[in-house]
Amino acid sequence: MLFYKHGIHANATTVALTFLIAVLLVSANWGFWYAVFLAVLSTLAFNFYFLPPFGTFTIADPQNWVALLAFLLTAMIAGQLSERARRETVRANERRTEIERLYSFSQRLLTIESVPELLNLVPGHIAEVFGVGGAAIYVTDRPDAYRSSSQTCEIDTERLQLVAARGEPLVDSENALAFVPLRLGVRSVGSIGISGGTLSQESLDALSTLVAIAIERTRAIENVGKAEASREHEKLHSAILDSIAHEFRTPLTAIKASVTSLLTGTLDGPQQTELLTVINEESDRMNHLVEEATQMARLESNQVELTRKPHRIREAIGQAVEAGRKVSGAHPVTLEIADGLPSVEFDLELITNVISQLLENAAKYSPPESPIHISAEQKGNQVIVSVSDRGPGIDELEQSLIFDKFYRGKDQRYSVQGTGMGLAIAKAVVESHGGNIGVTSQLGRGSVFSFNLPTNSKGDT
Repeated sequence: MLFYKHGIHANATTVALTFLIAVLLVSANWGFWYAVFLAVLSTLAFNFYFLPPFGTFTIADPQNWVALLAFLLTAMIAGQLSERARRETVRANERRTEIERLYSFSQRLLTIESVPELLNLVPGHIAEVFGVGGAAIYVTDRPDAYRSSSQTCEIDTERLQLVAARGEPLVDSENALAFVPLRLGVRSVGSIGISGGTLSQESLDALSTLVAIAIERTRAIENVGKAEASREHEKLHSAILDSIAHEFRTPLTAIKASVTSLLTGTLDGPQQTELLTVINEESDRMNHLVEEATQMARLESNQVELTRKPHRIREAIGQAVEAGRKVSGAHPVTLEIADGLPSVEFDLELITNVISQLLENAAKYSPPESPIHISAEQKGNQVIVSVSDRGPGIDELEQSLIFDKFYRGKDQRYSVQGTGMGLAIAKAVVESHGGNIGVTSQLGRGSVFSFNLPTNSKGDT
């Protein structure tokens, strides 16, 4: 104003536009009432300095009254429009922030796949993402409310239950509390309470809907998992019964046929001897199946007492190879036992059975006359025994399953004899000695089964 009065000479129109711009700037930055005050003040200054007679608030020309009132109305209307634009901008920024928070919250909900985990984590996520003092969630089929922290006692369970039962929101502005039901359509599944913060009604509704959908989603995932587990259990149960029935039926059929032939009394000496040999072998096979089942049960119930004494691993390997000559058949077995291996404390009979089982598996699943390699070495304070074959290999999915009780490879389930207990027994025996057993395999290249036994010795061969 002083600049126009004592500096550059400007007409009334230029001055009025300058005042108008000042009103707009004030309205955009500080609000409408500040703009009104500046508009009135600008009107008075405009009249005093730039409308004749100058230096007074008197207006000689009636047209100047019209100009003055037009300026005041224009300034106030422009200020109001600027204030409205400012409010809309602030509201848009708040909505954008709330949408970003809702998106971040929904992303966190997608990573949770169980109802208990969801109920425990959601209140903390609400408090963290939306910057409120605390949060609590109540679900109608559970007795207690889940809270973001133990200090959220102002969100009482009674009001949470009331809101869940009525299905209507409750806002306590005085105490900065908000309660909203968790609704799926017209059905209420619980409620959420928020303290120490203010969220718009739209955000509260969106938040409650997201949580309700997340609860139903995790319940659906759990139900699908239970149904899948039940189907797998039934499938495994059928496979177990089929495998065991097949394993017992085969020797029983051979024994029954041999006895029936012997009872006819028409066979000569060599034929009788052959049939008696079949009966003896099949009886041994059935006895072996019963022993496996008994040993598995004893290992699972921790009823096996280990007779642990210092032994050289060479001794167990030698006994296993000798006992398995009939099983290995035409498979050439090569040994590679490192010199200077320390003595290890283990149950000689059980560890020998483990090596025999790995040797038997290698012979069963390898092509005829393919070599089997057994090695033993020391790594750190572990003695590692490995049995490798040239079989078809095991895919990655089955590698994590073959040591489970009764599990048998899907491609050899009916073509190779067995109950699926051998590797499970081997695993239980090795783990009872404080070791581990595993397999490394590549399809079409064979498999390497390895187990380790801990030792503190340094070089007793």
